[in-house]
Amino acid sequence: MAKAIGDTAGPGEDRPWSNSLGRGRVPGPRLPQQRVFDDVVGPSTQSVHSGTYIDPVTGAVGTPIFTSSTFEFNEHTYGAFDQGHIRDVPIYGRYGSPNQWVVQEKVAALENAESAVVFASGMAAITTTLLALTNRGGHIVTSRDVYGGSYNLLREDMYQLGRDVTFADATSMDAIVAAVRPQTQVLFFETLTNPLLKALPLAELGEYAERNHLLLVVDNTFLTPYCLRPLELGAHVVIHSATKYLGGHSDVTAGLAVGSRKYMDRLWKQMLKFGGSIDAFPCFLLERGLKTLALRMRAHVANADALAAFLAGHPKVRTVHHPSLPDYGYPAIREICRDGFGGMVSFEVAGGDEAALKLLERLTIPQVATSLGGVESLVSLPFNTSHSFLTEAQRRDIGIEPGLVRLSAGVEDTADLIADIDQALNGI
Repeated sequence: MAKAIGDTAGPGEDRPWSNSLGRGRVPGPRLPQQRVFDDVVGPSTQSVHSGTYIDPVTGAVGTPIFTSSTFEFNEHTYGAFDQGHIRDVPIYGRYGSPNQWVVQEKVAALENAESAVVFASGMAAITTTLLALTNRGGHIVTSRDVYGGSYNLLREDMYQLGRDVTFADATSMDAIVAAVRPQTQVLFFETLTNPLLKALPLAELGEYAERNHLLLVVDNTFLTPYCLRPLELGAHVVIHSATKYLGGHSDVTAGLAVGSRKYMDRLWKQMLKFGGSIDAFPCFLLERGLKTLALRMRAHVANADALAAFLAGHPKVRTVHHPSLPDYGYPAIREICRDGFGGMVSFEVAGGDEAALKLLERLTIPQVATSLGGVESLVSLPFNTSHSFLTEAQRRDIGIEPGLVRLSAGVEDTADLIADIDQALNGI
């Protein structure tokens, strides 16, 4: 089932390198073996094994950390230059390194993609992708309640860089279609919006993008490939803030884009110019986190489902936003998600933002912090974090009501989380 690329080479012989699941392999430098799978395997097996180096000298089962900023040229390097494949050989740290390639291979396998590019942050991935896939005078359609960092980029910087942006209701195909212009090049949406967890009509949108020759770029940070693979539903590029679930331990900042080799080569070339490349050590941490992605996601999903059900019945809670609930407004997401809806829950407490602040003060297990997707539960209030740049009226206009709490369910014991949130709610 599993094999190492180039395992037919004899002792001491060079082994070919692959950067994209064995598709379109080109000769590579003197590198350890890399694991790929010819057969279909499950997400846990892919998470643990895909892309990992098996060092031929020591037999180490973990990928070594390659801290070198530059690499000696050999016949494979010159051959790659001749063939136009310089992305696939070690040349210089900004161009790529073995630790980057291991992460890219692993995430490409999980997303069922040809190729991937890893970046120094999620915002580096988003910025590079949108600029690489649009031209001056081009137009982007995106969500009205997109993540705050993306919103600022789209509202302020894209205009200065010659791109126009229209914000539309991400849950309505009619609204999205109405926003499209002759100059539109990219549709950019999140699979679940942040923080209200509204679901994108992904399958329908993928078909529309294909018919109209538009590029569909999807931020899949909240759901991860464990729950959903957007490429299989028509997306052209999928983006992750790998700082979140893919890393999973709140100790690395990184971003990823996955898709066809054609699009990933375009992103890689832009990354070289914009400087969003990532070092070897954060890639090592990211690979470490990816190995337990499926294991962690099962716990995140189970806790989020249980917390959503508990919160929906609590008298101090007005509204709960989560796809598992019977009154969730976008049930089509249930037909395309494979194994749950991720680990995010948002809810509104009675008493508005003041009550929400008191709730956070009383919590003893979830920690008050931005970010999400780590093993520890985190809570934050959009009004003073991700959407603090908006007025209250603007927040209400996109559905963020006073008292909204965003909860990233960690992997703690479910009963402990429920008991802690219950006592905190009862005390406000």
